Amino acid sequence: MLTKEIEKMCVVAQGPNHGPSPLPQEGGWVEARQINDINGFTHGCGTCAPQMGACKLTLNVKNGVIREALIENIGCSGMTHSAAMAAEFLPNKTLLEALNTDLVCDAINRAMRELFLQIVYGRTQSSYSHGGLAIGAAWEDLGAGARSQVGTSYSTTEKGVRYLDIAEGYVTRMALDENDEVIGYEFVHVGRMMSSISKGETPKDAYEKAKGTYGRFHEAAKIINPRED
Repeated sequence: MLTKEIEKMCVVAQGPNHGPSPLPQEGGWVEARQINDINGFTHGCGTCAPQMGACKLTLNVKNGVIREALIENIGCSGMTHSAAMAAEFLPNKTLLEALNTDLVCDAINRAMRELFLQIVYGRTQSSYSHGGLAIGAAWEDLGAGARSQVGTSYSTTEKGVRYLDIAEGYVTRMALDENDEVIGYEFVHVGRMMSSISKGETPKDAYEKAKGTYGRFHEAAKIINPRED
């Protein structure tokens, strides 16, 4: 349907039409015209409206369809349960369906929006990986014990810093030097410990095997428990 003003106008030929700019996708250049032209593996992050928590969403998309989804979140108990529901929703949806699906939590929905923008513009982790990444790539991102990497540190002007969780794991003790400055810490890799227990090791043996230290822990003048001392 045309307005009267447009209907009475003459036709001017369009001329050259070179199509869309090619996107770097899985080792090739793709002129994406339909949602099923989109492939890629990438991540997006979002926060909820009051910014009480955050979500990192990882998707592996093949021919426009989500084949793998990893949802990692922090800071909100409600988001944790929302993530469980969203993880059921996402596989087998097209990117367009997922963008318009209520993923329960604002943070997950915003992560989906940010990820969509990246992947339809070809800004993916797998842009130059020939053939893309296999289904399971997001699972491998989790590493030993299939646990997300979480960093939690706390500090006050009166008492200074406390390391609670570092990339290596749960911090059990902090090492201080003669000036009470941090020089290292001891940690337990919880994922590795739980994997060992599930394979039949005693909790005590699994705990000892999953322990490690970082920095100059063994040169400490003082050892403290970051949650109590």
